[in-house]
This record gives sequence, structure tokens and C-alpha cells, in this order.
Amino acid sequence: MKFPIRLDRFISQSTDFSRKQVKRLLKDGEITVNQEPVFQADLKIDESDKVSVVGEVLGELTPRYFMLNKPEGFVSATKDREHMTVLEFIDEPRKENLSVAGRLDIDTTGLVLLTDDGQWLHQVISPKHQCEKCYLVETQSPLSDKAIHKLEQGVWLNNEKKRTAPAVVTVVDEYHYRITITEGRYHQVKRMFAAVENHVEALHRERVGGIILDQQLAPGEYRALTTEEIASIAANE
Repeated sequence: MKFPIRLDRFISQSTDFSRKQVKRLLKDGEITVNQEPVFQADLKIDESDKVSVVGEVLGELTPRYFMLNKPEGFVSATKDREHMTVLEFIDEPRKENLSVAGRLDIDTTGLVLLTDDGQWLHQVISPKHQCEKCYLVETQSPLSDKAIHKLEQGVWLNNEKKRTAPAVVTVVDEYHYRITITEGRYHQVKRMFAAVENHVEALHRERVGGIILDQQLAPGEYRALTTEEIASIAANE
């Protein structure tokens, strides 16, 4: 949460009250700033201001960080007109304030990170931070040594002006490979394998930066990140 911030926005993000409800509370004199009743929804407040709603003092929200084991059939977004989103699985207050840090395709499974910390989110998704993403890939046919070498050197994708950054490819078995990339282009892994004349049958993200998907999480389950997992993102820059 960045300051200064509008009073109604601060309260709606710090409580379960909607902005409409906040305006009603303001009208009824139920909100004070520094122990003085206020009535203006657009009043700008700073971190040092003490805001009370119906006698309860509000503090700035502690940023939240979660990992989710995403199943197929859900989009990595907070709103979508056609499909159910990963927020369907999140049972937290003000979950609409969470953002997805690094999206997965609707048919891709695995690690999804959600947070309301904008700076941390930027460290995950910004290309300049080169945050690693590791995927387990099931292919239609085995990869040749030549194809693996191309992926590791970087390949040209259709309608792209720049070759992909070098990847790390590990052979699991004849039809399964782990690939680690530092970019987040549209459908990147699938397009990379298409560039070496192969097809991705299944895609599962196992790791983002230093955060590894908790194997105890069943598809659709989530948990809060540990302090060490949160700190690992900045440590991997």
C-alpha cells in the first residue's frame, strides 16, 4: 500500500467494507483520523495518521504472499469473463486485492504465486530481474541432442524480434524434460518446443526463483509463503 492514499481506499483495502459502505460510515460520523471525525472520502492520509472505524484503530496491512498448486482449467488472473480464475481456491479476506505473480496458461499446472506486495510482484515478473522459472515438460516425441542444444542456446519464436534467452534443459526420461527459463513471453515454453519441431503434451511449473512448489499441496490447495521463501526472490537477483 502506497502513501499518501485516499481514506476510502485505505479503509476498503484494510477491512471488508466496500467503498460504498465506507461512504455511509463517513456520513454517519463513524470514521476518525487522529481522533477527529472526518467526512471526506477523498481525504489523503499518510502512514503516520491513525484511522479508526467504528472505534477500531486500523493499521497498514501486512503484505501477503501465497503459493497455489494450480490445476488445469483455471486462468491465472483475478478476473475473467469466460473462465474461472485461481482466486476460486483462495479463502482469504480481501482476496480481490491479490495479484498473480507470473501467469500460467489455462491448461498448465503447478506453482502460482499470489501477493498484494507490488514491489515483490515486480521482482518476479520484470524481465530485468531474470527470475528463473522451472517447468516439467511432457513432449510428443523425444528431443534430439541437437534440439536440446538449440533450446539451451536460444531459439527464434514466430513474430518475435529477439531470440529467447539461453535455457537450461535436463533430461528426465525419453518424453519428459525440465527446462529453466528467465523470461516470461507469451506461451513461451510451448513455442520454444514448437521451434524445435516438437509439441508440449503437458506442462507443469515446479519452481519460481528460490520458491519450489510444496509437494504436500494437492491441485487447488494453497498456503502462505515462509519468510525464507519470500526473501529468496530478492536474494536471487
